[in-house]
Amino acid sequence: MDRNEEKQTGKMQMIYDTDPWLAPYKEAIDARHRRIVEAWKDIAVDGSLSRGLNNHLYYGMHKTAEGNWIFREWAPNATKIYLIGEFNNWKRTEAYALKPVGGGNWEIEVNSMFISDRTYYKLYVEWPGGGGERLPAYTTRAVQDPETKLFVAQVWDPQKPYRWKHGKPGKREHPFIYECHIGMSSEEEKVSTFTEFRKNVLPKIVKDGYDTIQIMALQEHPYYGSFGYQVSNFYALSSRFGTPEEFKALVDEAHGAGIAVVMDIVHSHSVDNELEGLGDFDGKEGDMYFYSGPRGHHPAWGSRCFDYGRHETQHFLLSNCKYWMEEYHIDGFRFDGVTSMLYWDHGLGKDFTGYSSYFDGGVDESAVTYLALANMLVKELNPDAFTIAEDVSGMAGLAAPFEAGGVGFDFRMSMGVADHWIKWIKELPDEQWSMGEMWWQLTNKRADEKTISYAECHDQAMVGDKTIIFRLMDKEMYFSMNKESRSAIVDRGIALHKMIRLVTMATAGDGYLNFMGNEFGHPEWIDFPREGNGWSYKYARRQWSLAEPDYLRYKSLLMFDNAMIKLGKSERLLSAPPELLVQDEEKKILVFKRINCIFAFNFNPNASFSDYGFSAPAGKYRAVLDSDEAEFDGFSRIKDGEEHISLPEKSPNGNQKYDNTLYLYLPSRCVVVLKKID
Repeated sequence: MDRNEEKQTGKMQMIYDTDPWLAPYKEAIDARHRRIVEAWKDIAVDGSLSRGLNNHLYYGMHKTAEGNWIFREWAPNATKIYLIGEFNNWKRTEAYALKPVGGGNWEIEVNSMFISDRTYYKLYVEWPGGGGERLPAYTTRAVQDPETKLFVAQVWDPQKPYRWKHGKPGKREHPFIYECHIGMSSEEEKVSTFTEFRKNVLPKIVKDGYDTIQIMALQEHPYYGSFGYQVSNFYALSSRFGTPEEFKALVDEAHGAGIAVVMDIVHSHSVDNELEGLGDFDGKEGDMYFYSGPRGHHPAWGSRCFDYGRHETQHFLLSNCKYWMEEYHIDGFRFDGVTSMLYWDHGLGKDFTGYSSYFDGGVDESAVTYLALANMLVKELNPDAFTIAEDVSGMAGLAAPFEAGGVGFDFRMSMGVADHWIKWIKELPDEQWSMGEMWWQLTNKRADEKTISYAECHDQAMVGDKTIIFRLMDKEMYFSMNKESRSAIVDRGIALHKMIRLVTMATAGDGYLNFMGNEFGHPEWIDFPREGNGWSYKYARRQWSLAEPDYLRYKSLLMFDNAMIKLGKSERLLSAPPELLVQDEEKKILVFKRINCIFAFNFNPNASFSDYGFSAPAGKYRAVLDSDEAEFDGFSRIKDGEEHISLPEKSPNGNQKYDNTLYLYLPSRCVVVLKKID
């Protein structure tokens, strides 16, 4: 871990050596690196970060060797703590008073005659001048009371612990990610379950060809409509969706199908609730896990902000990562709200236009250190696991290796891509889309970092916003998605939906993501039950049946997505960067090469072009994917499986890199993919 030793070995160039724009910040990057090393040394035991992170094994409710229960909690400002529950009629009694054991820690041992599997309990914490009920910070199970709507902790000690059947799925160099939410995965207007997802949705994901599922809202959250982003109990699997054993069965079956399971983890903030969360846990604001004063309150989210520099907070969150990986065999994490973590102003209303924003004193360096340690821990626990950063600031080095001066994420979300698709669709008719801007925004990525691209994720589908297909078609989706009901608006929407998704996948940096249902153009938006909609589940579900009948156009979109994902995986398209061949602004044509394939897009809404020539490597090519095929709800203007041979002449269009030219027929609003076969 010594910085000088790393440089002497010459294993990896530093990010300021490969990016000259970072050279002025060399001292800041080196100082950041040293802080991370020192933090690692402070936690690691015998050279292992994992060995120093076992808070979840000490705190909370655990069985003793004798079969009794021992419970521990950290509450340094408390004057007294009682265990209350079904066993003592929820009363504070001396028999269930915890004893202080030093360092702000409290402990009690209870005979198994009084506490057993499924027992409900809470804490009552007293402090100078007050007291109140609290849920244990390390509870692994919280259940909502149907009457009070408040959560209560529950002992979980099944007689038959789950026995894992399948091993880990292996490394994901270029993941094809299916983002999903368990609760809204049913077609019925209800909260769905882990078991229903395993039986009904997982087979669809396997058939669709995705190799990774990214699951949202797994940590317990009091308000269902928060989409899981207002977490109260960080160690508790959300009980809305079922039991720990049922979730383990889902993960296990996914692994058996060769699918990795990534958890959308929320360490960026905590719900403000006191009765259910960590807010004012022992009566002294800001003296436990959060910053004190205004800095401890998120101005936009109404939540609490962690003090990542505090020893106890680091151990709480890092042990949380370890717990989820070891208890549930999670294959990695997508860290939510990273921008909010990194900057004192949470990045609100801020334009990150230069590198100075990453080193100008506006960065919470403790958060940077925490994220680097989390990435180290994940790799130590499972070298094949991977992490993704949701960051809009583009902080240099965030997804670069720690050894190179980075923070160590495996990937960052390429969030600007989805933002630009919304911008182009909203502000310009497609005849005015710029091929140059499109290419730049789709491919503008740091060479030293890996990225995950997507045309839309769950963010674009939330109420108040629209999915891509709904933006393209709007109310026509209600009347003209039957194949017998022709509509120019729907024809345009269908064609562009396919092209947008394929050009995004084909130009992706190192991975591709889709939110569940969007592969077949799920209509409308996502709106969770709330007072404003009469607590309805109508828009918090997925209408899978739309993609089943042949007479609806959704099925064709699903078939195209399947073909697109299959092509990306079989040709290993994301294993090398794309190469631009044509950027024709006048004709609205974009052509590029990737690995052994050529992608020819004609975004022109009206004009088709015969014998459109462009510079290409010499050889024979076969059409392997055509968005205009009848099975993809196209007009079959290109002959199926057509072969093309390059001619030994300079091209009239595009770059002049190659001495050969390919001539193609490019129908309007269509993409054809050619594979070099000779």
